[in-house]
Parts: sequence; structure tokens; C-alpha cells
Amino acid sequence: MDMQPAPAPLVTDSRRRLILFFFLMTAMFMATLDNQIVSTALPTIVGEFGHLERFGWIGSAYLLALSAVMPLYGKLGDLFGRKYVMMTAIAIFTTGSAVCGLAVSMNTLIAARVLQGLGGGGIMVSIFAVNADLFEPRERARYQSYSSLVLMASGAIGPVLGGTMSDLFGWRSIFLVNVPIGFIVLTGLAFMLPYRKPHRRPKIDYAGALLIALTTTSIVLATDSSELFGALVSPQSIGIVAFGAVCAVTWVFVERRAPEPIVPLQLFRNSTFSLLLLISVMGGGIAIGMVNYLALFLQTITGLSPSAAGLLFILLTGGLVCGSLSAGRIISMTGRYKPFAIASLTCSAIAFALMSQVRAGTPIAFIGAIMMLHGIGIGLAQQVPVIGVQNAAPARDVGAATGSVTLSRMGGASIAISIYGTIIASGLGKVGAPIPGVADIEQLTPKMMAALPEASRQAVADVYAAAFSPLFMTSCAIALIGLAAAMMLKPVQLPRTGEMKRPQSAAAEAVE
Repeated sequence: MDMQPAPAPLVTDSRRRLILFFFLMTAMFMATLDNQIVSTALPTIVGEFGHLERFGWIGSAYLLALSAVMPLYGKLGDLFGRKYVMMTAIAIFTTGSAVCGLAVSMNTLIAARVLQGLGGGGIMVSIFAVNADLFEPRERARYQSYSSLVLMASGAIGPVLGGTMSDLFGWRSIFLVNVPIGFIVLTGLAFMLPYRKPHRRPKIDYAGALLIALTTTSIVLATDSSELFGALVSPQSIGIVAFGAVCAVTWVFVERRAPEPIVPLQLFRNSTFSLLLLISVMGGGIAIGMVNYLALFLQTITGLSPSAAGLLFILLTGGLVCGSLSAGRIISMTGRYKPFAIASLTCSAIAFALMSQVRAGTPIAFIGAIMMLHGIGIGLAQQVPVIGVQNAAPARDVGAATGSVTLSRMGGASIAISIYGTIIASGLGKVGAPIPGVADIEQLTPKMMAALPEASRQAVADVYAAAFSPLFMTSCAIALIGLAAAMMLKPVQLPRTGEMKRPQSAAAEAVE
């Protein structure tokens, strides 16, 4: 059987690699922060431009464009080299940020958000792919754990930073601040990141790129149907699902014949790649998709203020930090990642099973312990899918594999958010007798809830507890599906630089 050594890192000087990694993390923070930082500024933006009915598109336009181009950027990096593909993505994102900050109408802002997303998707994929060039497989595990912390930090401070900057400097500042940061990162990468030219003639699969973009766009629109079209199941959403299914089937036929497919179908013949994609989808659903619902749960069930409930998220973030850093270091030493995928999803499944039993009056310390357990679970396997697929894929397809797993995580989050929203809406729609002082329970803010009589607060908490219980059981089921996939993973050991790496092709697996 043919054996090939794991490729040497692109940069051998450790100090230079750390500086480059800092630039990469700055770009990632900028791209991931952008969707979070906008949330608290939205009411101010709508107040200036009006058009409340287009409110949802400010966030959806960015997510839609970001998801659509992720696989394309991964493949472009494989074909043309990752340095200039990533710099192009940063330049597009920075330009989009400047246009957002100078927007003169709601339509201009939405169009600029699409432009931002076209760059942001490239930044997200290219960073993980460049990390694969900079660090050997085992060392990469440690640095990917730092990447995970940056992702969570952007989610944690984004809303606070967005509100503060909007109050102090106006909402346009949250976009314009990206311009100098983007310029600094571009300059650093231009001078410090070497260019590794791929040894093959570029052949762009235009048809495959268009079809996968249309498919992912259909998924994002379909899962956001309740906000965009007023109902999860509507004529528009059914039409979008049907269109997406046709595009997906057509894409498979096109990719079979393309000389350089956007996502090589032979990757799916590798069971490790397919299982890690499934784990990534489930991980996105229980990590990214659950954050906003946990915040709502804490404020409605416990009666805590938004700021007090936010303090409980410190426990979740702390658990994530401990889990991610510990897993990164141990994977770096042992080269084994399967145990962490199993431990991660086991922790999350247990956490959600316990959370489904929480009722009004449950001790806050107990709820905090569950959130810390869930945080540890997320952290333990935060970097496993990316590391695993980069090791499983041939060197020529690392970018395509990275783009696929990054997209699958975002897709899992989008689908889960839609499912969770439907469960909560269904639960709240079953309210029996009217609650004194509550006209519409879905429009009840934490401040309004605090002003209610004790009996009414208890009744509201009971209604929300009944609505959240099936949601958490659904999350537990999602975690268990991921756990089953994790247990089926092969016990792969990551190679060190210079060690022989067994090709992860279908033929190699057949021999094994």
C-alpha cells in the first residue's frame, strides 16, 4: 500500500507562525463578531431607516451569503493557493463593512451585508485551511482549540460591544471599525504568509459552485421561513425546499463528471469524513443553535434579569474554555481525537436531559452546574471535526473538506434554530386559562415579568418550563445521534511531521 509523509509546515520559524496565527485569529474574530455585534444595534438601525418588515434580512442576508460561498472558497484555496484567496476574502469583507457603515437606506445596508457575507464565508474557511498549512496535525489540535475560544468570545461579547458602540459612536461605528482592522490583517498576511502554489492546473467547476450555493441558500431561507414568511410551513417555504432538493440532486450528477469538483464526492466514500460531517451538523445544532434559547430559558424560568442571567453564561464559557484547552493539549500529545468526540456528546446529552427537568424554583447553582457541563461538552470536541476531516482528506482536497465541515456546522445551527423555534411556539400556543396581567405571553419581556404578581410569575414560569422540556429533549436526541456517529469513528491517530500518513481514500479503507 502507498504511504505518504505528513506535509511539513508552511512556516518553520515558530515566532513567525505565532504572529501569523494572531493575524488569522484577528480576521476570524472580525468575521464572527459581525453577526453578533449587529443584534443589539438593530432597533437603532430600524429607527433610522424604517422598513421594520425587512428587519430579519439584515441578519439573514449575511448568514445566507456566508453559507453559500463556504465550499467554493475551500476549493479555490486548493486550486490557486490559500494566501491570495484568503486575502481576497478579507478585502471583500472590509469593503462590505465600509459600505455598511456608509449605507443610505435599508436596501443599501442589506446589499452591503450580502457583500460582507461573501467575504466572511471565505475568511472562516480559509483560516482553518491555512492553519492546516502552518501546523503539523498534532500541533494543529492545540491551536484549533484557541480558534474555538475566539469563536465563543465573539459570541459572548458581540451583543454587549454592539450596544456600547452604538450608544457612544452611533450604529455605523460597528461596521466602520472593521476597515482599519481589515487593512492591518491584509498587510500582515501580505508580508508574512508565504505563497504555496498548488501543483495542478486550475479548473473551476462553475456549475457545481452555483448549484451548491443555491442548495445552501435554499436551506438557510427554508429554516428562516417563520421570520421571513410568517410561518415555517408556507407556500413560499415549500417552494424553496423543492427548489433546493432539485439543486442538490443536480449537483450530485454535475460533481460526478466535473474534473475539479467543488466537493469531491470520493470524500464521502471515506466513512471518517461522512461521520465527522454528521457530528459537525449535530454539534452546530446543540452549540450555536441553543445559545439564544438558553438565554430565554434562564430569564423566564428563574426570573433573573438579563444581566444576572448573563452571568450564568460565564459558567458555560468557562466550561468551554476548560474543555477546549484540555482537549487541544491532550490530542496534541496523543494524536487521538475519537475519545473527545464521544465524551463531548455524552456530556451534552446528559446536560440536556437534566435541563429538561428544570422547573421554577430549581436552585440556581444546579442550573449553573448543568450549563458548565454543557460548556465542557462543547469545548471537548469543538475542533475535532475540522482536525479529523483535514487528516482524512488527501492534501489536494484539504480546503474543500474544511469548507464542507464548516458549512455543515452552520447548516446544523440554522436547522436547529428553526426546529427549536417551532417547538417553543407550539408550547406557548397551548396556554390554557389566561394569566392575570399577561395579554400575550410571547411579548412578555423580563422587565414586564418582574413587575407581575408572584402568582402570575409562577404561572408564566410553569408555561415556559412545559414548552422548554420537549425542546431540551430534542437537543438531547440530537446529541445522541452525534454520539452514535462518534462511536462509529475509526480510532485514527494523527501523524507527526515526517511520519508516514496512510491515504484516507476509499481504496485504502477497503484494504484496511
